[in-house]
Amino acid sequence: MVALAAGSILLGFAANAPASADLKHNKHRVQHQIHHAQAGLDDSSAQLRAATRALQAAQGRLDAAQSHLAMTRGQLAAAVALDRRMQAKLDAAVARLQQARADLVAARGKIDDQQRQLSRMVVENYQNGDPAMLGLSMMLTTQDPEQLTGQLNSMKDVVDKQAAVLSRLQASKVLLKVRAKEVHAAEIAVAAQRKAAAENLARKQQLEAEAEQAAAQVRQMVAERKQAQDKAQRAKAHDEAVLHRLQQREERITEILKRRAEAARRRALARARREHRSVPQLSSNGYLSYPVSAPITDGYGWRIHPIYGYRSFHDGVDFAASCGVPIHAAASGRVMQEYYQTAWGNRLILDNGYHRGVGLATIYNHMSGYAVGVGDYVQRGQVIGYVGTTGWSTGC
Repeated sequence: MVALAAGSILLGFAANAPASADLKHNKHRVQHQIHHAQAGLDDSSAQLRAATRALQAAQGRLDAAQSHLAMTRGQLAAAVALDRRMQAKLDAAVARLQQARADLVAARGKIDDQQRQLSRMVVENYQNGDPAMLGLSMMLTTQDPEQLTGQLNSMKDVVDKQAAVLSRLQASKVLLKVRAKEVHAAEIAVAAQRKAAAENLARKQQLEAEAEQAAAQVRQMVAERKQAQDKAQRAKAHDEAVLHRLQQREERITEILKRRAEAARRRALARARREHRSVPQLSSNGYLSYPVSAPITDGYGWRIHPIYGYRSFHDGVDFAASCGVPIHAAASGRVMQEYYQTAWGNRLILDNGYHRGVGLATIYNHMSGYAVGVGDYVQRGQVIGYVGTTGWSTGC
């Protein structure tokens, strides 16, 4: 990557050296830009970017673990509620079974009583003779009609009583079968409720174990996120310290550029006086050429920092080109400095002189190598170095 800066942090004082008001304005702008100096993507070291990615990944894992925990706890709560409902149904089924069994026992007891009563009647019939035959005998031997009528009525009552007992016995046997079926159905219902309750209990216990495991995972993820936060903060503090040292060095370079621009301004002013004309105070916008033929990946101006996440000012232009591609001078000038710096990598500062009323310099960062040396005068478009990814860079 080649990052080109012109009239920015390093050059603000050199851009409009002629007027003190402009210097104050530029100073204020430079201070504002210095405040956001670490806002550029290339102003974040690989260590900080890796730490930030690790922090984001840890946060993602924590979010997933918390979602899983919440879902598991919700399922557990549903299982607990279902367990209570199933227990109530089981209790009701057991109560119905107990009642059905009690009714069955009572029905059996009633049948036993009716069978004993019928047995006594059979024995009495055996001992006293068949009531029908006794009635016939009475009719043949009894002379008194009134006495015969009374005896026959008595015999009829005995027969009716026996028939009633037998009928009740048959009805009781039918009811006994019904009670037996009720008991069987109740036993099946109780067994089914117990099986369902046992299955839900097993699921509830499994969910309790999963919830505890998920809670432990959340605690682990919280600890991992804390470690990632600490590492990212240490990396950020390191980057800030590096940028602070860079700022101090840039201030010295800025002072040099300011003195050179002032000297160039005085020379231009003296030349203008000799030629009896005024020095133009015009903007240098549109004066520079592109250093490479490549797409711009990050332009000059305000943006959202991809790591820090806040809105900040990017005081250069980033071009994406393959490593080794030649870098051309954006304007003619003299090579002022070449050096390596942790954040900017291999960089070249080109003093482009005094043009259109401003002192101008261009800076080229992240270079893989140089094609010119300090003190060389280069023409616009001349190759001065090669694209690289040195320093805090995300690619060539």
